[in-house]
Amino acid sequence: MAIRLRSRSILLAAALLPLAAACKSDAPPRWSQSPPPADDPWAASAGGQTGAAAPGGGSPGLPGLGDPMTLVKNVVENLKRPGPYDAPDASADYVAGKPHLGVMTLAGSFGELEAYSWSGGDDTLPLRAFAARLDELAADADLTGLVVRVDGVGASLPDLAELRASLAAWRAKGKHLYCHTEGAANATYLLLAACERIGLAPTGDVMLAGPSAMPVHLKGLLDRLGVTADFLHVGAYKGAAEPLTRDRPSKEMEEVLGAILDQRYATMVAMVSEGRPGLTPDVVKARIDEGLFPADRALAAGLVDEVTPFEAFRDQLGQPWAKVAVEPADDSGAAMMKLARFFGAVPATRPSGDHVALVYALGDVVDGSGDGVMGARQQIASRTLVPTLRVLAADDHVKAVVLRIDSGGGSALASELIWHAVAAVKAKKPVVVSMSDVAASGGYYIAAGATRIYAEPDTLTGSIGVVGGKLALGPALAKLGVTTYPMGRGRRATMFASLDPWSADEKVAVQAMMQATYQVFVGRVAAGRGKTPAEIEPIAQGRVWTGVQAKQLGLVDKLTISKQH
Repeated sequence: MAIRLRSRSILLAAALLPLAAACKSDAPPRWSQSPPPADDPWAASAGGQTGAAAPGGGSPGLPGLGDPMTLVKNVVENLKRPGPYDAPDASADYVAGKPHLGVMTLAGSFGELEAYSWSGGDDTLPLRAFAARLDELAADADLTGLVVRVDGVGASLPDLAELRASLAAWRAKGKHLYCHTEGAANATYLLLAACERIGLAPTGDVMLAGPSAMPVHLKGLLDRLGVTADFLHVGAYKGAAEPLTRDRPSKEMEEVLGAILDQRYATMVAMVSEGRPGLTPDVVKARIDEGLFPADRALAAGLVDEVTPFEAFRDQLGQPWAKVAVEPADDSGAAMMKLARFFGAVPATRPSGDHVALVYALGDVVDGSGDGVMGARQQIASRTLVPTLRVLAADDHVKAVVLRIDSGGGSALASELIWHAVAAVKAKKPVVVSMSDVAASGGYYIAAGATRIYAEPDTLTGSIGVVGGKLALGPALAKLGVTTYPMGRGRRATMFASLDPWSADEKVAVQAMMQATYQVFVGRVAAGRGKTPAEIEPIAQGRVWTGVQAKQLGLVDKLTISKQH
């Protein structure tokens, strides 16, 4: 599991801990022992003690600052408070326990999990955490709505659909949702369109352009360098190696990309037209063709409701307000405990009662235990995920397993081993797959055997095929004066050396091996979907399908967000 520190104040607290520990020494510090001013908010509140033993036999404090742990706490708390020239945290008429609006700033990227960062600069917010935060705020009867200041949001189209569903659930509870931005491009605007009122800063702009794709092909460059990309594939649509082996996309790749763009275009049109009732789908398409909207044009085009600075937008709503955080306020002790658990200093905890287990499978499917520092990785490693699934299968308190997948595939061997582990769980309890942005190739392989599979309309899935090969560097090295002399015993001893392309005999052998892997893959999908291999074969062939197409073809069971965008 990946985690991150949620604020720089916690990082600062962590940095101060060694200082606090050092101050537990009996040797008196040598800096000034002048007492702090009485109104200094950074001063320790340790009963005025400076360098004296803490109550209860604790450690001596810092002269003039008090107990070092209290200092850490004060630093964290005071960093959260606005300074004398900062924007206030609440309106002058705000009274706790009375009806008011919450003011929230939304910025950064959304994803599946938090990411650990030494610098604290990773702003990734998990989708589930945001949805849970809205549920938590909605439970406050005094909070009548949110004024969201959207400073730029990074999210895929499937993730945006989930975010918009969370905002729709907020509004369905009778809560208001007012949004303001200083400028919005595609993803940010699609999120704004879920709000009941949109404000745009003067001289701000909106960009609403359609989805696009731009394959980049490197074959010409490789040819000039003397490098041969020798790749084979099983499945007419398995085009992962095309950028290396072709000058332009194949007709199969153009067909796939066209279908993906069609689906994403339809989703964009639906999101805007549903969020802006005055804009019909045909009008939205015209707006997308126009693309760029300065503030006044965005207002005239019906993309925003008013052009005004944020403060005026917020204040004209005529209600008291107070800032609310996107994430719940961190308790410094809990945050440090979480960090200690991540590093292994504190044992991990597990639920003890009956529950549903949520397992994330994110990133490339890889053999072994994967890469990463102290386990902090975004990979689906067979020797990490398989033991986890087997433990869950044996735990009678785990009543079902939800496997959340966001992966474009990887190792066929690792995918097969994980497939067996999923089957072991399914033999004892339900396994439900929830697909995120991508669950294709190996990502679909590990999903195929689940009890039930859910996807989103714009999920990319399928890609039931096999591709493999090597870059032959011999001629390129020769241009640089490097000569090689492969030697071996056995007809195929050097066939995987990255020097020369495969011979005809070697290609036959590699193709046969890949064909065998493909047949196993197709068989696993057929067994999982209750079909025959012959029924799967036409929809396999390495083709990538959108969630909508996959539902029509029977590769998934249900679309999680099919109507409410």
